[in-house]
Amino acid sequence: MRHRKAGYKLGRSRDARKWLRRNLLKQLFEHRRIRTTRAKAKAIQNEAEKIITLAKKGLAAAAQETEQGRAQMVHYQRLVAARLGNDRQLVHKIFHEIAPLYENRPGGYTRIYRLGWRKGDAAEMVLIELVEE
Repeated sequence: MRHRKAGYKLGRSRDARKWLRRNLLKQLFEHRRIRTTRAKAKAIQNEAEKIITLAKKGLAAAAQETEQGRAQMVHYQRLVAARLGNDRQLVHKIFHEIAPLYENRPGGYTRIYRLGWRKGDAAEMVLIELVEE
C-alpha cells in the first residue's frame, strides 16, 4: 500500500527523477510554457509555485532597503538557485521578470491545459504555463 507516500516516481530512479524535475522547471521558467505529460506536469507544478513564492518573499525583503533585507534577498536567491542547479541567469529572470508579475497574487501561478493523448504510447499530454493575468 502507498499510504502517506507523497510525490510522483515517474518510472525513474531517484537521481534521474531529480534531474528530470530540475530540467522541466528550468524550461518552464525560460519559456513560460511547456508541453509534457500530465504526470510530469503535476510533479513540477507544486515546486514551480514554491519557487515563485520564494522569489516574492525575496522581493518583499529587498523592498525594506536595509542590510537585513538585502541579506534575506540573497538568501532567497540562493534557495532558488539550489533548486534550479545554480543557473544565475535564470535566477535573475525569476526574481526580476517573473516574480514581480505575481506581486499581488496570493497563489495559483501555474495552469495546466489538457491537450489529448500522444499517438505513440497514448500518454496524456498537457500544456503547463505560468499564468499571465
